[in-house]
Amino acid sequence: MPRIVVICGTGMSTFASTLASEENSSIENMTAESQWGDVPITAVNHEFGEIFVIDRHHSDGDERTPPHTIEHRANIHAAASCEPDLMVSINSVGSMVETMPPGTVGVAEGILDLSITPWTFHDDDATHADRTSPFNQRASTVCASVLEGVQGRAPSEVVVAQCIGPQFESPSEIDALEKLGAHVVGMTLGPEQRLISETGIAHVSLPCSSNWAAGRTPGDPDAQLDHEAVNARASQMRDLVSTCITTLLEDIN
Repeated sequence: MPRIVVICGTGMSTFASTLASEENSSIENMTAESQWGDVPITAVNHEFGEIFVIDRHHSDGDERTPPHTIEHRANIHAAASCEPDLMVSINSVGSMVETMPPGTVGVAEGILDLSITPWTFHDDDATHADRTSPFNQRASTVCASVLEGVQGRAPSEVVVAQCIGPQFESPSEIDALEKLGAHVVGMTLGPEQRLISETGIAHVSLPCSSNWAAGRTPGDPDAQLDHEAVNARASQMRDLVSTCITTLLEDIN
């Protein structure tokens, strides 16, 4: 039976429930233990296979762990422990390009991560994982086909820039990132992609455009960014992302 792990965050707190709303689906809660901390996992038993959902911002209380303090090693270790055929990162991003206005889901082709924090499972013995093709081409093509059919467009050569947050970026930073080749910017994909590359498990990223990047709002370059508005916009893309996930399960079958 095929298995997919979904790692999600902003706007996707009820994503497991969205997946389980389909007929013949059920939910089971579990916890993965690791030396970096425990990670809650919601397992969705779907008619096409199993989907394991991890909220990257999980915490022990009611608070949401901010992006700069997420223990990504715990999350990816937990994801790998599910022995999936594929890992999917769902990332809320700010868009720099007209082809990905807010409300649009794309498919990542590249990652631009120049942040200074190293992320690895190998602190004691040098291990150099290949990142030439960071995302699985077959899975990316499947998602692009779904997006083309449902939303009428499939931005599929998206380069995601990594910033650490928790503040949104400045317009000057956005200008610099675009000159370096980025199309959108987020705060979580960089560490996830680096760690997943060390597992050897296939990976795909679905960047969800939740807002225009700083200084890029059409007609209003001084428009301010608000996290609640970003979260609300991201939540509107749950159903479309869910369709991508279930189609990926069918494809693995």
